[in-house]
Amino acid sequence: MSNLLEGEEHLEQELAGEPFAAPATGSLLLHLGLAALAVVYAVAGGFFHSNNWGGATVGGAIQVNVTNTIPLPSTQPPNENVLATEKPSPAPAPPAPKAAPQIDDKAIPIQGKPEKLKQQKPAPKATPSKQPPPPPTNRAQYGEQAANNLPRAVQGQQTVNGPVNVKGSDFGSMFPYYIQGIQRKMAANSSMQLVDSRTPKGTKAFILFTIHKDGTLSDVQMDKSSGSPSLDRECLRAAQRVDSFGPLPPAYNGSTVITSYYCEF
Repeated sequence: MSNLLEGEEHLEQELAGEPFAAPATGSLLLHLGLAALAVVYAVAGGFFHSNNWGGATVGGAIQVNVTNTIPLPSTQPPNENVLATEKPSPAPAPPAPKAAPQIDDKAIPIQGKPEKLKQQKPAPKATPSKQPPPPPTNRAQYGEQAANNLPRAVQGQQTVNGPVNVKGSDFGSMFPYYIQGIQRKMAANSSMQLVDSRTPKGTKAFILFTIHKDGTLSDVQMDKSSGSPSLDRECLRAAQRVDSFGPLPPAYNGSTVITSYYCEF
């Protein structure tokens, strides 16, 4: 039963309203005090308005009154003439020429002091007489040089280009590409494997054949034997296996070319 009564009393205390009179009175007094301080600050600021620079109150800005300029005293009188003077200022006098020192002929010369020699005018240089310029030495005197003995062209000499040698003309020097073609085809048609292995290294067999205008060859024959029958025979067969070396160059005037070729083991 006592617990029930204590619960009812606690409920009544929670439902009862809180007092608000005292807090409201304190808040009102605080606001009134702040308002009073603002009024006092405004009144005090009115008494000290002269410290505000450029304020809106009277006397807050500087007032300047413009007065007429007062001329300063001048040390020279003013020149009333605005035109230039007709009397120019005098120019400084030119310096007087220095007088030449006079030499006293009666003066006794002092011993031990060399006399100054009079300056003598240098003798005029003799102008050399005009002579014709020497002939230039970097030119050949026509008619005085002996003719050289060097041949102007090689005619009828044999041209050796490796194993190929064209006889009786300068065909090799004029058409080296054709000579290289002969060498390539002969090397391609040669079978050195068929030569007797007992043949010494470096042995050569020379043959001759004639190349016609269309590139075909004929008259294949032995020119100089190598001493090895197998090498001689293989060299002749290499030339006989060639169908054509190609037409002779159009610039070549001859109809045939006699060619020498050697096979080397």
